[in-house]
Amino acid sequence: MTKSFRCEPFLWVHLAGIAIAPLLLQIVWLGLAVGDPLPFVWLELLFLTIVGIVPVFWMQWQRPFDIFSLLLVALKPETLSQQQRQILSQLKTNKQRILSLVVALGMFWVLWQLYRLAPLAAIAAAALPQWRILGLSIAGLAFLASNLFVQVPVSVLGVLATSEQQLSATEPFPSEQIPQQFTVPGFKVDKILPTLALD
Repeated sequence: MTKSFRCEPFLWVHLAGIAIAPLLLQIVWLGLAVGDPLPFVWLELLFLTIVGIVPVFWMQWQRPFDIFSLLLVALKPETLSQQQRQILSQLKTNKQRILSLVVALGMFWVLWQLYRLAPLAAIAAAALPQWRILGLSIAGLAFLASNLFVQVPVSVLGVLATSEQQLSATEPFPSEQIPQQFTVPGFKVDKILPTLALD
C-alpha cells in the first residue's frame, strides 16, 4: 500500500514554522514604535512592503521555496522520491500562486494594523535608541522573516488540501529542473536527520 503523501514529515515541519510568525510580527510592531514617523506615512509603508513582502511573494510566484530543506541544508534533487517530486509539482500550480497573492495582500493589511497601533508599543521600545532608521530596519527585517514563515506554511496547506487522487495523478517534477525552478537553500545533502529520511 502506498504511503499517503500527508505522512511526508517535511510538510509538517514547514507548516509548524507559522508558529514563529506572531513573534516576528511583535518585533515588527516594536520596530515601528521606535522614533518619530516620517511625515509621509506611505513612504514608510512602501519601504516595508518592498523589503518585507515583495521578495518572498516574488520567490513563491516564480521559484517557490523547496520544502525538502531545513535551515542551511537541502536534499539533493536526485535523492527525492517520486511522491516528493509530485509535491514539488503541486507547489508550481496556479492555485499556489493565488494563495501567495492572497497572503501578500493579507500581510499588507497586517502591516497597516501594526503601523496604526505602533504608538501603543512606545513604552516597550523606549529602551532602544530612538532613531527612526533603526526602527524601520528592525521592522523591515522582521517583516521579511514573518512573510517567509507565513508564505511557506500556507503553500504547504495548499498541498495538504490536495486529494490523494490529485496528487497521484500529478506529474513528478523533473529532478534536473529543480535547481532552476525552485529556491533551494543551503548545502545539498543525501539525508537530513535520520528521522526525516524517507527510506
